[in-house]
Amino acid sequence: MTTIEGAAGLANRIRPVVQVLGGKFMTSPELAAVEAEAGLPPRSLYVRGRSAMLGDVPPKVAAELFGIFPHWLFEFVLPPATAALDAPASVRAYAESSARWSRVNLSAVSEPGRLAELLFRVVDAADAGGLALFAGWQNAERPEGDVERLGFALTLFRELRGGLHFAALRAVGLTVPEAVIADPEGGRERLLRTAWPAEAADELVTAAERKPDLRDRWRRAESLTDDRIGELVGSTLTDGEQSELDRRLAELFAQVVAPSGA
Repeated sequence: MTTIEGAAGLANRIRPVVQVLGGKFMTSPELAAVEAEAGLPPRSLYVRGRSAMLGDVPPKVAAELFGIFPHWLFEFVLPPATAALDAPASVRAYAESSARWSRVNLSAVSEPGRLAELLFRVVDAADAGGLALFAGWQNAERPEGDVERLGFALTLFRELRGGLHFAALRAVGLTVPEAVIADPEGGRERLLRTAWPAEAADELVTAAERKPDLRDRWRRAESLTDDRIGELVGSTLTDGEQSELDRRLAELFAQVVAPSGA
């Protein structure tokens, strides 16, 4: 039987695969193409499509759901996108961009349907209470093709981990921007890449660094997130299936992510 520590270790190993590949389509040429076809303003389908699963979400609420971006971005992007395309059509466009990205990038994956099945088993067993975006997409219509299902499953797993991580950050007393600053892979540069103006980013960094235990808190939140994901995987999949999931995701990362240097 897999130990709690072993399951948490598995969760930690699969994290970068899910985070990277579950979100690749969100900034892809495929999404941009669907966005243009749907008549949406440039760079708005990610915000509109992802949040539209919950309906016409007000900008301030959407900003809190996404967590990492400044509020002004949603005030600027979401109203014209909402006016241009209704919520059901936005959800379909967002899902279509994921499907197109999957066909371009995941078609060479060995037995994509099997990996999708393992991922869906885990996310379907998850309690979605308090995880609004995950709850919405957990109940969304899923693609039929194996390749498209794999792309959707990766994104759904990413939504699950993201929701749990946000909860863990609250539990240790950190905001999402503070966590970005504490993360060795994040910091000020990541804030700038997610639409924070330089002055605002500097203010956030200064305020966050006043917490002497900032990075300890961030590590605790990461550990809590891995524990919960590991517990879910351990209670849902057999030991053999856990090893298979680990192996298949490692192979996927090596095949799709590593060659591009992502």
